Amino acid sequence: MDEKLLLGQVLTFMDDPFARGWQAASRHSTRSGIVLRDGRIAATGEADALRRAHPRAQVTDYGEALILPGFVDAHMHYPQTGIIASWGKRLIDWLNSYTFPEEMRFGEASYARTQADLTLDLALAHGTTTLASFCTIHSESVTAFFEAAEARGMGVVAGKTCMDRNAPEGLRDTPRSAFDDSKALIETWHGRGRAAYAITPRFSPTSTPDQLAALGALWAEHPDCLMQTHLSEQTDEIAWVRGLFPQARDYLETYERHGLLGERGLYGHAIHLEPREIDRLAEVGAAVVHCPTSNTFIGSGLFDMAGMKARGIPVGLATDTGGGSSFSMLRTMAAAYEIGQLRGTPLHPAQLLWLATEGSARALHMGGQIGTLAPGAHADLCVLDLASTPAIAQRSDRAEDIWEALFPTIMMGDDRAVRDVWVSGASRRG
Repeated sequence: MDEKLLLGQVLTFMDDPFARGWQAASRHSTRSGIVLRDGRIAATGEADALRRAHPRAQVTDYGEALILPGFVDAHMHYPQTGIIASWGKRLIDWLNSYTFPEEMRFGEASYARTQADLTLDLALAHGTTTLASFCTIHSESVTAFFEAAEARGMGVVAGKTCMDRNAPEGLRDTPRSAFDDSKALIETWHGRGRAAYAITPRFSPTSTPDQLAALGALWAEHPDCLMQTHLSEQTDEIAWVRGLFPQARDYLETYERHGLLGERGLYGHAIHLEPREIDRLAEVGAAVVHCPTSNTFIGSGLFDMAGMKARGIPVGLATDTGGGSSFSMLRTMAAAYEIGQLRGTPLHPAQLLWLATEGSARALHMGGQIGTLAPGAHADLCVLDLASTPAIAQRSDRAEDIWEALFPTIMMGDDRAVRDVWVSGASRRG
């Protein structure tokens, strides 16, 4: 029996810190450990007790470093890795100027695989062990992403992005091909190893009602799949949707009318929602995904975290690479804090960390499997150095508790703070 014992500081959550309060929802130990066995977490506890109980385990002692679940990025676009941090456009201009030309290249399998490898390696370097990604209309792009994740032992969510209008020639499919290609990919990949498929209309402006209906029918056939799309990101986008769907009461109804509203739905951004939309999301238990660096970079607006959580709507956290300006979930947490400040509802470090781990896992319907240190979960871990730079170290040295020690890394940390990453029980740096 091959066992590994990781020692260090450990921070765990017993509950959602938005619902219960961060003091009661979390537990911190300065000298604790995690036992890994067969790619899963076997046990957690105090270091000395685990040493006695597992005397033959291979020990890795991280000292004062903090052992956490691997970060979970609940919404991103791996085909946009190459165009991240492209200068200053609104959403629609940004898609036409940068995104669509780059996505045209993903019909070439070798290019798709190169970009998939690059994206996953960048994510791992920043402590992210699970990603939910949009691909392109090309089945090759989906295959490349799932194969690259499988080679690394990563659990990921992905789907073919479907568009049959308002996109350039070469990036449009049809209602029939969207259904058939997606169905074939589901049959190949969904549930294979750690892969999960998400039916993926990009957003209502790039799908005709016929295509949305076809994808709704596909979801009805495969209700255990996720469905990911975009919702109410920018005000001019919403105006565009009103013109394209004049009979719809609001943006969400363009999905709802076609069978694309449900508990396993993931709605990216969701900034400018109408009261009816909020009511319906809450009623069905659908999740929204907050993409703070993207929302500021493209000038979309300020997500209402407090309002969503007050309604019991599941919320994930995401980089939205490449509309988002960083691969780092640390930077993403920092941006979420800043947006909360602008709305007058700043988030506690416990809430930020929970969103980047267990909160996103729950949004992806993977609670208990990822984003947690609970026994039985996949052994996907991130080990943080809380003194990774001189600026961070001098501030954390003054800390009176774990939250004061962690917060400087959330606000100023980057990949230098990631001391180690474990995926399915294997160290990526060992």
